[in-house]
Amino acid sequence: MAVKSNLTNMVLVLTLTCLVCSALLAGAYAITKEPMEAAAKAKTEKSLASVLPEFESVTEKAAGEVRYFEAVKDTSVVGYAIESSVIGFGGPLTIMVGITPDGSVWNTSVLSHSETPGLGAKCTSDTKFVRQWKGFNPSEKILSVKKDGGDIDAITASTITSRAYTLAVSKAVDCWKSLQREGGENE
Repeated sequence: MAVKSNLTNMVLVLTLTCLVCSALLAGAYAITKEPMEAAAKAKTEKSLASVLPEFESVTEKAAGEVRYFEAVKDTSVVGYAIESSVIGFGGPLTIMVGITPDGSVWNTSVLSHSETPGLGAKCTSDTKFVRQWKGFNPSEKILSVKKDGGDIDAITASTITSRAYTLAVSKAVDCWKSLQREGGENE
């Protein structure tokens, strides 16, 4: 004999289904939380090592909503790593920008992106594009793509991603300038 379908039965089955799914999701979250946090920490540490000059210690700091890191060697600040996010062609693009005390970009590193594979995703691997950021001095060069009158060579067929990456670097440089003003240090 089949159970007669009515509103009470439907609500009971739906509630039980939701409870089981919620319990499964909570269990999966509990199991994966620590490994995901460890992976994110390792990715940040690797990024810091690639965007900053050699350092002995690094301190994570925050200025409003901006997360940045101050690197020290022999009691002197050797650089700042600033996390910068913008919207690229495919969605959010988050990079880490290393800036030396004189305001030059030491290097950049992509933390995450949603760019098109084979096109905008080249922002992580196109050596010509990535290399031009190392030692880039925004006080001597124009921080925009050549198509817009700047000094940055865009990734072929990925002008929107190149503009977004350049904007993220520009935001990080502006943040560094703001931090220098707030700290009373010279730009």
